[in-house]
Amino acid sequence: MRRANVTTGILAIAIMGLLAIACKDKKKEQDSQVTPHSEQMEGSEHMDGGMQDHTQMDHDNMNTNEMTMMSSNIIGDYLTLKDALVSDDKEGAAKAGEMLESSLKAFDASKISDGQQEELKDIIEDATEHAEHIVKSDIGHQREHFDVLSKDVIDLLAITGSDRTLYQAYCPMYNNNNGGIWLSANREIQNPFFGSKMLTCGKVQKEIN
Repeated sequence: MRRANVTTGILAIAIMGLLAIACKDKKKEQDSQVTPHSEQMEGSEHMDGGMQDHTQMDHDNMNTNEMTMMSSNIIGDYLTLKDALVSDDKEGAAKAGEMLESSLKAFDASKISDGQQEELKDIIEDATEHAEHIVKSDIGHQREHFDVLSKDVIDLLAITGSDRTLYQAYCPMYNNNNGGIWLSANREIQNPFFGSKMLTCGKVQKEIN
């Protein structure tokens, strides 16, 4: 009787062992089926995220390039105006002011992010007003409006960027020694506030890229 019980116990242990091995093999088989699919899904999600990131980057770069192109016209007209004032050319400054006015009005602020749209619109509105005054003023008043206009253009470029290297110059003698700033395409000082009277008065403050 005791021998029968021992035999039964051994058989039970053997059956349990076989069941355990079978369960482990089944689990391995399920893991081998699930894992590649999971890895494929993860890889797909990673690829999708990468595509979305690149798409957003391309969109941002496109907007930046468009803004830089639009600001390029403003810079060109501004520099023409500056050169006319350096040469004491009232009529040339008036024509350049008219061109600058058109370039400012053509600038599409909707290309920029919502957070900076209002600021940019205010800058353009103020700069346009000063350009309009330059068109119809004597050279003394042209220079006064150019002083404020220069600050507006510098603020605009801080948002849009510049397609060329510019130099911000400063004259400490202008406006009753309160000083005045302007932008130039080169480091050479040619003062638009005094023209031939004090052509080389001033210094370069910084480089704008």
